[in-house]
Amino acid sequence: MEILGQLIVSGIAVGMIYGVIAFGYQLTFATSKTLNFGQGEALMLGSLVGWSLVAVTGYLLMLPIVLAFGLLQGAIVERLGVRQAIKTKSEAGWIMATIALGIIFRNLAENIWGRDALKFPSPLPEAPLSFAGINVLPMELAIVVGAIAMMVAVEVFNRRSIYGRAVVATAGDRDAAGLVGVNTSLVITFSYALSSLAAAFAGVLIAPVTLTGATMGGVLGLKGFAVAIIGGLSSGFGVVVGGLILGITENLTGFYLSTGYKDVPGLLLLLLVLSLKPSGLFGKAAIKKV
Repeated sequence: MEILGQLIVSGIAVGMIYGVIAFGYQLTFATSKTLNFGQGEALMLGSLVGWSLVAVTGYLLMLPIVLAFGLLQGAIVERLGVRQAIKTKSEAGWIMATIALGIIFRNLAENIWGRDALKFPSPLPEAPLSFAGINVLPMELAIVVGAIAMMVAVEVFNRRSIYGRAVVATAGDRDAAGLVGVNTSLVITFSYALSSLAAAFAGVLIAPVTLTGATMGGVLGLKGFAVAIIGGLSSGFGVVVGGLILGITENLTGFYLSTGYKDVPGLLLLLLVLSLKPSGLFGKAAIKKV
């Protein structure tokens, strides 16, 4: 039972990272019905920029700089890769553009930081804490707390601030929001900036537990996308549950079967959800009028 508990605890930490990435997908889908398929590269860039800064600035100053970098990077992606596709109503333009920008960012990172994995220093002690025989790294607790805090902060912003209400209005009906004076183009840019901020924050959270490097974003971005589909792109609660399901399932499969099979259950669940409930476990099916 102790081993099972250990696997579940570690899976929760990884699952919350998946949830944060999926939350970023949800932010852009809500306002523009588009997705940033370079979300994994936003996470990678955030962790590498943090790695470069932390030895000079310390963690307290490094984090706001990384978050600001994430905002800027997301705004650039929307401006270069998405805005024109939305104007021309191109169904495939934003897909190819965000993928292309993701590849460019990854190649840029390889030329700046190299292809080798880098050790990201942990801001917390690396000695595990023991609870009922289960060892928990302090950084794993920080991942869970930080991920929840970030998602709650975004929800509070959307509900309590006038700018957040503009985001909610655009998500509800973009055309109607534009008619009442909301600058929907700016809102969509902001949603992309916020999604990349979330990814950059996730990169700083997970890098001390794993390693950072130019190739870390691809797999994490795909798993975050899978979580978004499993949980539902219209449900904040769904992406959290989907992340936990995938993170825990991967750990259990990797230990009890083989690490070579740890990705299989998540993919099977994704196929099952797409077959039986395409809107996701907690998503709502939308009725499109034509």
